[in-house]
Amino acid sequence: MTHTVCVPSSLVREAEDKREATRKLGYVARAATVFDADRVVVFPDRSGERRWGGSFVATVLEYAATPPHLRREVWEVRDELEYAGVLPPLRVAPRTGSDPDGSESLTQGIVTEVGPEGRVRVTCGLQHPISLLTPPGMEVGAGERVTVRISSREPVRARLVDEAPPGFVVERTDLTDVLGRADA
Repeated sequence: MTHTVCVPSSLVREAEDKREATRKLGYVARAATVFDADRVVVFPDRSGERRWGGSFVATVLEYAATPPHLRREVWEVRDELEYAGVLPPLRVAPRTGSDPDGSESLTQGIVTEVGPEGRVRVTCGLQHPISLLTPPGMEVGAGERVTVRISSREPVRARLVDEAPPGFVVERTDLTDVLGRADA
């Protein structure tokens, strides 16, 4: 079952400044994580928008949903993220694997280099990027986010998997489109 949280683009209209608006969006991101939302949808509410609109709301929520170890790789300096330091940590619980001892965990990574013979280099929060084999039928490009299943950190043993990463994704769409979906 998919859990979707819908927020209007006017969510931060009462905020007195950008810092307060960012903090408020951080609370929304934290709540979405606590209640295991798969998707946060920002729908347009142009009549209520003031200084910050849907682009600001979506950008801050997307930044909050990005794992801390990937933020420098994914995000450049942007005006919307001026007060990103006030965002609370989401504390996304790592999803453990199917090993009987639960030693495997899922994490997000970003492909930094695509090599020959289906190999890719992935930055995923370890000390150095790791080289992984791409599973059959899975195509990835440089800069793309991927899910990595780590079975051991010393020595590093990991593989790419075709699963949804922990956390939520942010979308911008009309409310009627979201409510009309079968998975809403």
